[in-house]
Amino acid sequence: MRIRVEYRTIYDYAHAANDVLQLLRVQPAGHEGQHIVGWRIDTDVDGHLKRAEDAFGNITHMFYPDGPVKRLTLHVAGEVDTVESHGVVSGSYERLPAQVFLRQTDLTRPDDGLRALARQIDADDALATCHRLTSFLYEQFTFDPDVTHSHTDAAHSFALKAGVCQDYAHVFLSVVRSLGIPARYVSGHLVRNDGLITQPAAHAWAEALVPDLGWVAFDPTNGMCATESYLRVAVGLDYRDAAPVRGARRGGGTETMDVAVTTQASGQHPGLGALGGQSQRQSEGQQQA
Repeated sequence: MRIRVEYRTIYDYAHAANDVLQLLRVQPAGHEGQHIVGWRIDTDVDGHLKRAEDAFGNITHMFYPDGPVKRLTLHVAGEVDTVESHGVVSGSYERLPAQVFLRQTDLTRPDDGLRALARQIDADDALATCHRLTSFLYEQFTFDPDVTHSHTDAAHSFALKAGVCQDYAHVFLSVVRSLGIPARYVSGHLVRNDGLITQPAAHAWAEALVPDLGWVAFDPTNGMCATESYLRVAVGLDYRDAAPVRGARRGGGTETMDVAVTTQASGQHPGLGALGGQSQRQSEGQQQA
C-alpha cells in the first residue's frame, strides 16, 4: 500500500515569542515493512532545520527560527510504501538492547489496579498475553478525547477506563512490562477504513518483543495487530520519547496550536480541508488520538 501523509501544525502566540525551539519526530525510517518514497519538512518562517538521530534511533529535526515569531506553521508531507507483515517488525534499526524497554516511566508505572490486570491477562506466553491484553483494552475501554491529556499516566486512564490512543498504549506498556515482556511506544499514522482521512492528531500503538517473532505491533485502540495500513514513525519508552512535536520558547504569552493530519492510501481523496484540526493549548506536545 502506498500511504500519503500531510501533517500541518500551526502555532499562534499572543505576542512575539523569542528563542523558539521545535524538536520534531515526524520523519519515518525505512524497514522491511515500509519503504520511504519521499519526505519533506517545510516551515513558513526563516530558520535552521538540523537533522539527527535520538537515543532510540528515531530521525529527529531541530528547528530554530531566525528571530521572534508570532505565528509558525510546520508542514510535513511524504509517501511511504508498506507491505503486510501481520504486525511483525523486521529490519528496523535497533540501537538499544531489548532490556531497556522493560523500564517503567512516570507515564507507565503500574499501580495496584494495573498489577491486578497483569495477573488477570497473563497467559504464560508472550504472544497470547499481548493478544489477550489488546482485546481486553479494545472491549473494556471507551475512546474519549475529553477525559485525558498529554500528561495523563496509565494508572489514571485505566481507572477511568477511557482515553485516546496514547492512553491505550501506555496501559498496554505498563501491563506487559510488569510481566517481563519488553515493550515500546510507537507514534505514527493509520489509514482508516471508516472514511475519516483528516484528524486532529497522529496515531499511537505499542510493540512487544515476542520470542521467535521479534518485535510485534499491537494496537489496543483498534483491537488488532498493525497491518499495511500503519506507518511507523518513532518509538520510545512512552509518549514523551516519541511525540511528533515538542517545543520551548521564551515569552509569547498565550499559545494556541492547531493540528491537522491527513493520511490516505494512494487513490483516496481528502474529504476535509487540510487545516480542519481542532485548537489545543499544549506547549509540550500533541496528544495522540
